[in-house]
Amino acid sequence: AFATASVEAPALFNSIADAALTKLDGFKSQALANTTWAFATIGIEAPVLFNAIAEAGLKKLDSFKPQELANTT
Repeated sequence: AFATASVEAPALFNSIADAALTKLDGFKSQALANTTWAFATIGIEAPVLFNAIAEAGLKKLDSFKPQELANTT
């Protein structure tokens, strides 16, 4: 919602990044795509998170729907 509304909340996004890093293995493809989309849309740089999402996404690539792939790239 913050990304869609273009509301910058760096402290919130940094906290979400930290929390997501510990839970990415449990994320389904939709959650990986949504997280990537939100950070990219708001313009928050999170290279550690993006690299971790890329690694997690590679393991689940076959489960991504076309829209999820589009949102992630």
